[in-house]
Amino acid sequence: MLARCSGAALVGLDAVEVAVEVDITPGLPGVLMVGLADAAVQESRERVRSALRNSGLRMPLTRVVVNLAPADVRKEGPAFDLPIALALVLASGQLDPSRLVGVWAAGELGLDGRLRPVRGALALAMAAQRAGARALVVPQANGAEAALVEGLTVWPAASLSQVLELLADPARASLPSPAAPAPPAQDLDLADVRGQPHGRRALEIAAAGGHHLLLVGPPGSGKTMLARRLSGLLPPLQRQEALELGQLYSVAGLLGSQGQLPRQRPFRAPHHGCSGPALIGGGPIPRPGELALAHHGVLFLDELAEFRRDVLNQLRQPLEEGEVWICRTRARLRFPCAVTLVAATNPCPCGWYGDPERACICGEAQRQRYWGKLSGPLLDRLDLQVILRRPDVQELGPDRQTGSQPRPPRSGEASRSSGSSGAPGSTAQVAERVCQARQRMAARNPRGCANSRLSSRDLAECGHFAAEALQLWRSALQHRALSARAGERVLRIARTIADLAGDSNVDGQAIAEALTYRSFDRDPQASPKGAP
Repeated sequence: MLARCSGAALVGLDAVEVAVEVDITPGLPGVLMVGLADAAVQESRERVRSALRNSGLRMPLTRVVVNLAPADVRKEGPAFDLPIALALVLASGQLDPSRLVGVWAAGELGLDGRLRPVRGALALAMAAQRAGARALVVPQANGAEAALVEGLTVWPAASLSQVLELLADPARASLPSPAAPAPPAQDLDLADVRGQPHGRRALEIAAAGGHHLLLVGPPGSGKTMLARRLSGLLPPLQRQEALELGQLYSVAGLLGSQGQLPRQRPFRAPHHGCSGPALIGGGPIPRPGELALAHHGVLFLDELAEFRRDVLNQLRQPLEEGEVWICRTRARLRFPCAVTLVAATNPCPCGWYGDPERACICGEAQRQRYWGKLSGPLLDRLDLQVILRRPDVQELGPDRQTGSQPRPPRSGEASRSSGSSGAPGSTAQVAERVCQARQRMAARNPRGCANSRLSSRDLAECGHFAAEALQLWRSALQHRALSARAGERVLRIARTIADLAGDSNVDGQAIAEALTYRSFDRDPQASPKGAP
């Protein structure tokens, strides 16, 4: 007898329907698995056999052929245990065939028949909803996650026996209720950063325009403090962004048992010893890397010069296009990665090159090798390049404990967008300015994109650059030997500076400020000039 049950295989970020076909034919007892199944799927024969026996069901004592179609799509993982078991029960006459019509299933079976959660339930639910499935059966732990897809009936179950009860009487299904939203995490406050007016201002520009940021300074200059406060300046996730991010985390198995969509933009900080597939994505069965997991958020690369050069060079195209493609013989997979990159590094191996109080012990050759890991094309793609110095002693200290007023900023810390000479303020205050600037971009730019995502043509049409601003920009291109890419990024930064100030046109002052954030264009292969 031939039986069929629908499941799904993860292919990159999406899931594709897989028809699990079971045929019971005369012959020696055994289960033959065909359809490009990996080791985990092949081992499901033993899990399904034990689960059926321990659930009070019989395993056919004859030859069983299990086909996973389409045969040219690779199937991996234990999610096919449940559809194989249901097709076997149906083929052996222990289930009414009408019960499985339009029903999709996914889940790992324990030897006692219990259902264990699987990764990718959200992607699977999206595929089932697109295919018009009548219902989706998933393990209890995946119920809330699958229920995030609107318009799909989800039947969560704790065991194979409970699945059969639900199929016999769907009215007994308890629909998963959405989990209560977790309280938002307490954001680190930008007001806690002492000094560093240039760094604070660059952080605000990066948040407003989605620009990539490079921080260079000695130990203790506040690079990590600034980087960790960037995600708090970004606007809240929209529903579509949260759903796309949740799908990525579901495929990676990181969404959690609560089944909640992310509420905050991600902040990913991989170690500098990570491999290329861990950062970019890939592996024998391609999965999203840290770059994709930071989608719509912040990717922080601390100790940038300690990363392998070949790993860093793999970032160049994804940073430019906002997506990474993993190419294999049988498939070409896409993972979105619209991130704001924040990179931090010391000016030399010992970290003290240019510091007025501590002497550097590195030779010029060591510094050349250290900075040689950062190629010119990669530096070109880092819009904002900021040199930090250690804050003065007078700038440090717990002002709140003494009851004194916050210290006034150094010269230049008050931004054009603040409209006053006071301190730029807390995370909430800066985030409000960022939100207003993004609203101006959404109203002006095509597709409502951020300034960093504008094409060359859109930048020329929507930039509204004053004549004296373009004259200053051309002069800087000639005297500082900026590449065409770097010069265009200066224009994008200037456009963001004008948006923060509420100006419809970009003037020469915005261009001049934007040029101060290109610290390594003159000689990117040498140690940074003017480093702390």
